[in-house]
Amino acid sequence: MATGRGRILQQHWLGLQTLRGPGGGAARGRARTFGFRKGPGVKCSAGSAAPRCHARGGRHWESSFSCCSGVLDGMPSEILLKIFSYLDAVSLLCAGCVSRRFYHLANDNFIWIRIYSTAFSPTRSNWKVNSVEKIAVSVSFLSVQDKEAGYWKKEYITKQIASVKAALADILKPVNPYTGLPVKTKEALRMFGLGWAIILKEKSGKEYIMEHVDLSVNDTSVTVIWYGKNWPCLASLSTLDLCGVTPVFMDWYKTPTKHRLRWHSLIARYNLSHLTVSTMIGCDRLIRIFCLHPGLLVGVWKKEEELAFVMANLHFHHLVERSTLGSATIPYELPPHSPFLDDSPEYGLHGYQLHVDLHSGGVFYLCGTFRNLFTKKGNIENGHVKLIVIHLKNNREHLPLIGKVGLSWKTDILDGCIKSCSMMDVTLLDEHGKPFWCFSSPVCMRSPATPADGPSFLGQTYSVDYVDAEGRVHVELVWIRETEEYLIVNLVLYLSIAKINRWFGTEY
Repeated sequence: MATGRGRILQQHWLGLQTLRGPGGGAARGRARTFGFRKGPGVKCSAGSAAPRCHARGGRHWESSFSCCSGVLDGMPSEILLKIFSYLDAVSLLCAGCVSRRFYHLANDNFIWIRIYSTAFSPTRSNWKVNSVEKIAVSVSFLSVQDKEAGYWKKEYITKQIASVKAALADILKPVNPYTGLPVKTKEALRMFGLGWAIILKEKSGKEYIMEHVDLSVNDTSVTVIWYGKNWPCLASLSTLDLCGVTPVFMDWYKTPTKHRLRWHSLIARYNLSHLTVSTMIGCDRLIRIFCLHPGLLVGVWKKEEELAFVMANLHFHHLVERSTLGSATIPYELPPHSPFLDDSPEYGLHGYQLHVDLHSGGVFYLCGTFRNLFTKKGNIENGHVKLIVIHLKNNREHLPLIGKVGLSWKTDILDGCIKSCSMMDVTLLDEHGKPFWCFSSPVCMRSPATPADGPSFLGQTYSVDYVDAEGRVHVELVWIRETEEYLIVNLVLYLSIAKINRWFGTEY
């Protein structure tokens, strides 16, 4: 028996050595470093720092793979099933991707029912407890024979996904009354091994996957950065997909490793043809930066007109759900909102609370909370209602920005700071303390085209504007030369009446 096992292992080792080919150590390193994603007729890969194309074709690869597969195909199915019975769920799924024969063998119900029973065996309170093997055997004889191949694999995966959703709902249940957001968002990101990736797609269909290089967690958002040396040619790219990346199965006793099986959850898709003058928000002597909605910042080298970095600012509101519960092609759909009905004549126009941050690179220029905000029906105009947070004529409400405002950027070789740009995080809560409007986006200060109506200030005036389907933010600032600081003299929100009517069940 030992001799037979030794021969099998020896054949398997020789097959692996042949598969590595010349320079086996380097080939093995590449196989571990890169992940694969299918495109129409093309297969590519990417490392954590820079995307690279991995050619699957070639005579050497085909001959090596046929040699190795010939060794494995020579094994009887009984031996392969015995080997598979010692694998965990993730390894068994990997084995099923090798060939059609391995796929059918890896669907064996007897193997999967034991995995299922081990993971979800019922808890017993009596003194005599049957072993997992006995439970699996008793259930298998009753349930395996009348089930199609792969039934218990599907049951296991379905229950694993359900357990992940239940764990997410449980950990995100406590809410911070200060921000209206889950208290344990940072803990959830760490516990579920959550990361983010961008998928760059060429016009030809070729795709490159790039995992995030750096990230920083803020009060109400997370900033994720990608950079590297071997970006694909910008002129050949059509779209960019931003995805959350999580391990296929949660292992609560081990830290999720980088190279385990993971699924992608699409958060947003961006059209790179929109990198035009209208979306450029700033520049320095090396790069120009473009803002794509929602919350994506793209840096392009001035000289080469190629990608320098990509930066995404993701708001905490439903971030974990959007990063884990969507599919690779369809984003997570938010649950329907049930309005709280009220007979107040101006229901939905009062009791708001705003939390706003301006930051970059871990430095906060503004961190403010404004409570008991209200407006009136008379302020409804052009489908929006005006909600004044800081009044232009009330000097006591004016706020200074701390430090010199600028958006910090970096790549693997250079870094810099673009003046007058930053990240803005806005969290607007309704009168019940529920998040009504949340976003995180790059913004920039510009000189207003027309002078503002109101008092004149001794200093250059600037404005910051943000617009999306749910509303608009308008900020006016003055540069105080004596103290070398910006002063916010006006902050106004314009809320969509359509959003208010849907949220509160009103008919304004």
